[in-house]
Amino acid sequence: MDDFDESTNRQGAWLDRVGPFLVRHESLIQPSVDALTWAVALAMAQVLRFEFQVDVDAWQGFTAAGLAAAAAFASLLQVAAGFFAGLYRRRWSYGSFEEISHVVRTVAVTTVGLALVNRLAPDQIVPGSVPLVAGVNALVIMCAIRYVWRLLVEHSLRPSTEHGAPVVVLGAGAGGEQLITAMVRTPDSPYVPVAILDDDNTKRNLSIRGVPVLGNRTSLVDVARTVGATTVIVAIPSASPELLREISETAMRNHLAVRVVPGLRELFGGAVGVSDLRPLTEADLLGRHEIDTDIEAIAGYLTGRRVLVTGAGGSIGSELCRQIARFAPSDLIMLDRDESALHSVQLSIEGRALLDSRNLVVADIRDRDRMQDVFDELTPDVVFHAAALKHLPLLEMHPDEALKTNVWGTENLLEIAATHAVDRFVNISTDKAADPTSVLGYTKRIAERLTATTARTAPGSFLSVRFGNVLGSRGSVLTAFRSQVEAGGPITVTHPDVTRYFMTVEEAVQLVIQAGAVGSDAEALVLDMGAPVRIDDVARRLAAESDRRIDIVYTGLRSGEKLHEVLLGSAEVDVRPVHPLISHVTVPTIATTEVAIATRGRQGADLIAALRTLAGADGVALETHELPPMVMARRDAPS
Repeated sequence: MDDFDESTNRQGAWLDRVGPFLVRHESLIQPSVDALTWAVALAMAQVLRFEFQVDVDAWQGFTAAGLAAAAAFASLLQVAAGFFAGLYRRRWSYGSFEEISHVVRTVAVTTVGLALVNRLAPDQIVPGSVPLVAGVNALVIMCAIRYVWRLLVEHSLRPSTEHGAPVVVLGAGAGGEQLITAMVRTPDSPYVPVAILDDDNTKRNLSIRGVPVLGNRTSLVDVARTVGATTVIVAIPSASPELLREISETAMRNHLAVRVVPGLRELFGGAVGVSDLRPLTEADLLGRHEIDTDIEAIAGYLTGRRVLVTGAGGSIGSELCRQIARFAPSDLIMLDRDESALHSVQLSIEGRALLDSRNLVVADIRDRDRMQDVFDELTPDVVFHAAALKHLPLLEMHPDEALKTNVWGTENLLEIAATHAVDRFVNISTDKAADPTSVLGYTKRIAERLTATTARTAPGSFLSVRFGNVLGSRGSVLTAFRSQVEAGGPITVTHPDVTRYFMTVEEAVQLVIQAGAVGSDAEALVLDMGAPVRIDDVARRLAAESDRRIDIVYTGLRSGEKLHEVLLGSAEVDVRPVHPLISHVTVPTIATTEVAIATRGRQGADLIAALRTLAGADGVALETHELPPMVMARRDAPS
């Protein structure tokens, strides 16, 4: 047995050396081998023509010298045609379909050329049928050599399980095939495919690059144990969040790492490679419908226009600026009261941050005179209003600050934008404005109503766009959870049953831009965000991913918080006239004077009550949810 293993190792080492040698000397070896192939092919054709008689005397006057001359001519013509066609200039991968198609062409040219010369010669060099038979022989031999060549090269490139982790690949479709091909052709690949799983029963006997299909996804645990895999790779770019959650939970219970290929939007039509693999993210697990943004409609109202983004340094505002910049506005005006945030967003867009442009504006939307100066100087055509105070617990304690920014700051912008005949004004709202129960929800709902009021009299389009929590935004629950995990825990969750809607920042911004293209005056556009997600499930997943034991503490809902958010108010009708994932709801108006009178001189609980009435939320019941006694104390996450 030891002798066999040693012999196998020697053979493998020899094969590993052959591949690199062939690649290094490819430019010399390929034309030489093809030239020699013609000599062999002609000799075989001559022998076949004379029924396997190799005696020159039996060749009916055709000499060995003539055969040699024909071989020399065919070899020269093959090499010349090959160089002319790019066959020997490394224009295609050796053994690829593109290269084989050019092999066919050059062999055909050589065959026809040899047949013509043989026919026109005073005395035929070889029998008339020999060039045609030799052409077929040469093509078969060249293709066979290229197949063996490719096998040798791929064997030398194939990574070893001694240096890479053995993995099970889920998906035998185009994505899986591309990924497996990339892995077996990358010597230093950190992953070595050893098995494939696919739910399509017609692929049960399939093998890709020597890697067999051993079952479907229900066989994951058994197959991983059998082949010794430590990682499962989901090679399905269009994988649903439900599938990813299922695989993630199974892998987590069985101590398997999970990697995924990017989604179709991230790949931009390119091939899947080893470097594209990444761990699962919250966006993968929570999942989102993708909006098919109408690029032409967007370009029509942004290209060549002066666009102002308030709150440009925030999570939504900065992504807005980055996406708007792609549509070549004549000016992109970025306004924020945080100069460091403006520095960061300019750096992300331009690759430098000199802060020397008048289009970078340090200002507070509360300051009406300053806003007036900004509009007078820069005269924007389109306004995206993303500036706001958004942290619910703080605003419950300081409702007057929420009033100043979210209501009066918005009102300043609306009035000035109307007097400057702005073409479009998009107010960015939140799902907490639907049947609001908090100061944040009240003030954002009032902002929606003020926007609708302005739409009734202003010449441009004024509308709002409403969405839920944004993954990865500053202060978001997932960002807080990750920080708590890094600190060793515990993760704090308000209630074990609390749910929230989530979306990626890229999708949130697509919705905002889409709203500017398809929304009508006085509307609020609301995205269908799919099923809400239990925050406790997310917390437990993050805790389980940690190397340390992470506990979860339930703290109870805070004042103004809902157990379950809604996207549409109880009085709002879900109408989707333009896009199947975007609802259009009508927003009732409210006079600025009514807001001013109702809030004048009020503070604390009185101000909150006034905001609640102005938001039209008097009929909305405030929720109270006591935690069961068994979970008031620390509860361990699964280890």
